[in-house]
Amino acid sequence: MKSAETTKVVQAARELAPVIADRAADIESGRRLPVDLLAQFKQAGLFRAFVPRSHGGLEVDARTGCEVLETLARADGAAGWTTMIGMESPHLFALLPRERFDAIYSAGPDVIMGGAFNAQGQAAVEKGGYRVSGRWGFASGCEHCDWLFANCVIVQDGQPRPGPVPGVPQTRSMLLPAREVRIIDAWNALGLRGTGSHDLALEAAFCPEENTFDIFAGTSTVPGPGFVAPVLHFVLHMAAVSLGIAQGAVDDLVKLVTTGKRRMYARVPLIESPVFQLELGRVDTSVRAARALLYSTVEEFWSACVNDPASAVLLAPRLSATLAWVTENASGVVETCYRAGGASSLKDGSSLQRRFRDIYTFRQHAAAAEGWFGQAGASLLGQPTGFWT
Repeated sequence: MKSAETTKVVQAARELAPVIADRAADIESGRRLPVDLLAQFKQAGLFRAFVPRSHGGLEVDARTGCEVLETLARADGAAGWTTMIGMESPHLFALLPRERFDAIYSAGPDVIMGGAFNAQGQAAVEKGGYRVSGRWGFASGCEHCDWLFANCVIVQDGQPRPGPVPGVPQTRSMLLPAREVRIIDAWNALGLRGTGSHDLALEAAFCPEENTFDIFAGTSTVPGPGFVAPVLHFVLHMAAVSLGIAQGAVDDLVKLVTTGKRRMYARVPLIESPVFQLELGRVDTSVRAARALLYSTVEEFWSACVNDPASAVLLAPRLSATLAWVTENASGVVETCYRAGGASSLKDGSSLQRRFRDIYTFRQHAAAAEGWFGQAGASLLGQPTGFWT
């Protein structure tokens, strides 16, 4: 049974949804979450959703988190994506030494981290830490973050330090207060424009050892099922955002058609067209199928995190394939809705156009690539699964 606080955060997301939808144009044109809307998100408890109760958070389960993110993305894809990044902050902070985690949350639970997962910089080993330089792309929500991280190749004595995988250098994320990181305005993309996914830059900045962590192989210092295999939680969160964008497109199409839309040369309004009704029924069923797959996978993963944490990582290939399929399916749904919207979908300001751009921008993300199906297939055959092994 869900706690009252858990139910409250889901309800808060639902109440915010129409506000977000009304501000979608502002989010896109401003290329970030508006400051006043961000304040409403904090007040609603969105950024403390996954924070442990011991540190003032709500400590919601994986399903609740995904329901919140789907609801937000249904209103606006960029809002869902950006909030997802902020909500995931405690998962990454938990990869730091426990005393650092405690210190970061000592002033309150609404602490937001952002950064870049791709190792596009170098961190040279120095006494007590690292000297960091580089430029990193795709730092979503960086303009409103309290802390920013940048993943780096570790360099020692002028050479990349070997990592645990033969032939691959060691990488580690460097975490710094946001005020110490330069943000370069570089986010001009097809879709998800409101995520503010600008570049980060550091020039010979010092990062102490205790402010570093390993994103992909690190171990959480915070107990509880919500902190088992943090990156795998992120995979499911992304699928929830993708699903929300697709559901939003179906909502938009129904709204458009029920206002009396009629195609040029058509004998009847779209609402009376059997062909249109067939397509609408098909996309609605596709969304429901994607939702069923996502949440059954979420429940399976959460059960492993609760009852047998060591087994949770074994589900990685299936989780990644779920994200790839949900995103692939969502793309097809949104494209069908976009086409069915006719010429009205072409115009700037059209919600269907925005969702079309958002989902195809989303689909370019490496975590949603079709190659993850191969990992799932290899797992079924008892073969090595690459990244997760």
